Amino acid sequence: MKYNISVKQFIDQGKNIDHNDFHSKLIEELKRINKKFHLLQCIDESKPQAKPSLFSLPISVKDNICTKGLQSSAGSQILNGYIPPFDATSVARTKEAGGAVIGKTNQDEFGFGTFSTNCGYAVPKNPLDPERSCGGSSGGAAGLVAALNYPHIALAESTGGSISCPAAFCSVVGLTPTYGLVSRYGLIDYANSLDKIGPIGKCVYDTALALSIIAGHDNRDSTSLHVAKKDYTKCLGKDIKSMKIGVPKEYFNNTDKKIEKYVWDAIKKLESLGATYKEISLPTTKYALASYYIIATAEASTNLSKYCGMRYGLHLGMEGNFNEYFSRVRSKGFGEEAKRRIILGTFARLSGYREAYYLKAMRVRTAIIQDFKLAFKKFDVIAAPTMPVLPPKFSEIAKLSPLQNYQMDVLTVPANLAGVPMISLPARKGEMIGLHLIGDHLKEEKILQVASAYEAMK
Repeated sequence: MKYNISVKQFIDQGKNIDHNDFHSKLIEELKRINKKFHLLQCIDESKPQAKPSLFSLPISVKDNICTKGLQSSAGSQILNGYIPPFDATSVARTKEAGGAVIGKTNQDEFGFGTFSTNCGYAVPKNPLDPERSCGGSSGGAAGLVAALNYPHIALAESTGGSISCPAAFCSVVGLTPTYGLVSRYGLIDYANSLDKIGPIGKCVYDTALALSIIAGHDNRDSTSLHVAKKDYTKCLGKDIKSMKIGVPKEYFNNTDKKIEKYVWDAIKKLESLGATYKEISLPTTKYALASYYIIATAEASTNLSKYCGMRYGLHLGMEGNFNEYFSRVRSKGFGEEAKRRIILGTFARLSGYREAYYLKAMRVRTAIIQDFKLAFKKFDVIAAPTMPVLPPKFSEIAKLSPLQNYQMDVLTVPANLAGVPMISLPARKGEMIGLHLIGDHLKEEKILQVASAYEAMK
């Protein structure tokens, strides 16, 4: 039996599928793909029991989301060997719904990167062009969705664009929900006020289905919103005739001409479906990148201080005093980019610089939120390019300075700072260019509705 069917078909046919045959062939395919593209940190070969409602639908999990019994190391050697005794809430809810975890996907260490080249295990390659990056930091997640010709959904995570970026580069669909809609319990933190768990799938339906399962309040997460459970698949397939779309002019500055053309073509297609659009200005966009990297590195510096080689992860011989031991462990366990961000964040938090950098960045963040709020008083959705460049080759990435790497996030960090939902879907089928749809807080239905309408016409 052939299993190159959609997620929806798999669930509809769940009772009639030979799940033993499906599982054995799936594992063979995962090993073949991983040998070629290095998308998975580990593969779970244990046979799941097919139970409703997902009937053991394959679910991959980003390496920074805890999974019981599987190494969860956030792409870092400092957590090598750490096997959680519990599941993150998003993983637990997926399992309760009948999903089956098939493995952990490779990523930039702790989410520190745009191209998944800062991974402590293996650098994932783009299945559409192995010489190019999958994007980051959820590169393995998006790459596996693109490469695996089986029904499958990836659980990923975004801090500054780590779902949208790889979704665009791998020509798949990535949904980043409103901050607090999905519990962060069991997530290995990068920056607590920015991190969001969300799904990546082959189509809009897959992401809507996954969000329906993992969203909802969790008492174990103090930032979890008290929002009623919803079936987000019900907003798909509806017309968008009354939708008003804002197109920020700042998001096309210094954007690749091919990307600009394809995204404008997509906006025109949305107009042909009855939506209206208007160019707008989001003036605080130019401050977003600097604000993001101050806030994110400051929080990362704090979060990573607990990795000292005493309780879990990397251990070394107990020599010297505590400071000497901690320094040796952290020097060996952290990669170059992790060390850079720890230093940057620690500097921003110093008493003499806190007002000059961190608090000023927080005020900029408030201004960015206000910018979005003003826009959403007039528009239902904001449409823009997901990334300013096509996925670069690894040879090109090697020549970039750290600052040039950070500048690649210019279109994704504003929405992440504001905590609003966004979805990236292919602007044109098979092309590594994303159409980014951004909505107001808790307006996932609107961006899914527009994304579904656009996807249906391609």
